[in-house]
Amino acid sequence: MDRIGFIGLGRMGRPMASNLRRRDFDLIVHDVNAEAMAALAALGAATAVSVAEAAARADVIITMLPNSAIVAQVIQGAEGVLSAARPGSLVMDMSTVDPQTTDAIAADCARRGIGFVDAPVGRLATHADAGQSLFMVGGSAADFARVRPMLEAMGSTIHYCGPAGAGIRTKIVNNFLAVSLCQLNAEALTLATALELDLENTLDVLYGTTASNGQLRVNWLQKVLAGDTSAGFTIDLAHKDLSLILDAADAVRVSMPMGAAARDAFSRARARDFGGKDFSAMLDAHCDAVGLVAPRLPAGSRHRA
Repeated sequence: MDRIGFIGLGRMGRPMASNLRRRDFDLIVHDVNAEAMAALAALGAATAVSVAEAAARADVIITMLPNSAIVAQVIQGAEGVLSAARPGSLVMDMSTVDPQTTDAIAADCARRGIGFVDAPVGRLATHADAGQSLFMVGGSAADFARVRPMLEAMGSTIHYCGPAGAGIRTKIVNNFLAVSLCQLNAEALTLATALELDLENTLDVLYGTTASNGQLRVNWLQKVLAGDTSAGFTIDLAHKDLSLILDAADAVRVSMPMGAAARDAFSRARARDFGGKDFSAMLDAHCDAVGLVAPRLPAGSRHRA
């Protein structure tokens, strides 16, 4: 069995690495957060004091990191993964980054005789906790087969999207809809509040028509409408993803006016100190902007069953 080096134990990476250990994968972890490493050590994982040590001791190196710059530095930097990884090993990046970063890393790996897979994650942090993440995978058929058992330990749905780079490009398309829907939902429920409509009755209607969407039906019921805006996937990260989306669209000369409007709304929310809240809190940001109290479902609501 391949030994796995897991780098990046944040809100998504930590439960994913934990699920690998629970399925008895041989795991060595590294993170800047010592507490996160200690939690994995308690599950039986080995720890590494540096990225290079984790890469040198592993056969498959997984990265789950916040942004393109950090991913590039961790993998391609002077003391990064590729400075220590052996030929025949494999790098799997599960971060959400710009496609150009993914392409550059894939090419760098190929020059060194190292496999590469991009496998960005769909669904929410709660799904990662439960081992029910969705993965969009790019890479060769052989590399995909090598990492598939690991993906199955961390998630319940795996989509093979094509060669290296296809996974992150699919994620960008997916996130355009998922993130932009938060702004549409925020405006719709703010309008409903201003019109003094009953929230539960309004949701009954929206869930029964083609206006329904996964954010409103799943994430919002668990988060903002239940009064929980603690960070699962933050407004800051959603804004970062919208920037990636618009940059990718610009590179292929595709106009995205709705995407630009959504990013502007997220920018305004960040300017009013909502950036660290869950992205469903766009409802609170929009209500705050127009002077309304954001609606909440009561504890006994039929929608919170």
